[in-house]
Parts: sequence; structure tokens; C-alpha cells
Amino acid sequence: MILKRRTFLQRTLATSTVAMAASAGLMAPRAVFAEWPKNAFMAKGVPEALTGLLGTTSANDSDQIKIKAPDIAENGAVVPVTVSTSLDNVESISIVASANNQPLTSNYILPAGTEAFVSTRIKMAKTSDVIAVVKAGGNIYTTKKEVKVTIGGCGG
Repeated sequence: MILKRRTFLQRTLATSTVAMAASAGLMAPRAVFAEWPKNAFMAKGVPEALTGLLGTTSANDSDQIKIKAPDIAENGAVVPVTVSTSLDNVESISIVASANNQPLTSNYILPAGTEAFVSTRIKMAKTSDVIAVVKAGGNIYTTKKEVKVTIGGCGG
């Protein structure tokens, strides 16, 4: 019984100390965010998004990039998209939905030696091209696929 009583008193004291420190502002939460390309994600058009993300809008079309997405998306709120490439030295893969109000949907930075493959679900406001942008070996490559949204796009 004494052991349980001592344990209870120790925990009560510890909890009280933490509560006092928090109320005094000694344990204030601090927001720590990773750096992200805010201008690219907030851009209203594809050229602005690419410039904000990669510093340029020029990209080479490539048949080595594969986009797997449905031809017709029944629900624009959850459109599955998979991007893979056989290009060497892939640094990043980005996905853009050209008709969205903010077209850049995602950007993945891939460490060296990582398989160049991403799979995600994006929101699409309406029928548009889904564009895959791959940065590999310092060059930018792209390919696109049209996805038709039938109902329930992210706009309503």
C-alpha cells in the first residue's frame, strides 16, 4: 500500500510541475514548419506554378514518364494518380491539374537512389489535363493526360 501511495504522490507532483510550467509559458508550443514553395502552390496558373517551383516554365516532353489516372473520374474530390519514370537521376516529381484554381497539387523531392514512383489522390475542379513534371539530371521533363470529371469536382 505504501508503494502505491508513494507512486501516486510522485506522479501528482510531476503533473503539478508540468502544469505550472505550461501556465507560466515555459512550455509554449512552437510551430516548426519545413520550407515549402508557397508561391508555387498558391499560383493561379500553370506557368506561375512551374516558375515558383522550378524557376522556369520550359520543359521537354518525354515518353519516359508514365501517368496512370482514370480516363473518366466519377468523383473529382479523389482522383487517383500514379506517376513513374525511367529517367535517371530523378530529383523531384510534381503533379499539376491545369484547370484547378491552384493547379499545383503536389511536389515530391526524391533523394538519390529512390525509385522514381509516386502514387496519390488529387482533387480536380473539372475536366482538365493532369501534368506530370519530372526534374532529372538538372533538366525538366513533362507529360500529360486528360482526365474527364463527371460529377462532384472539388469546386462543388
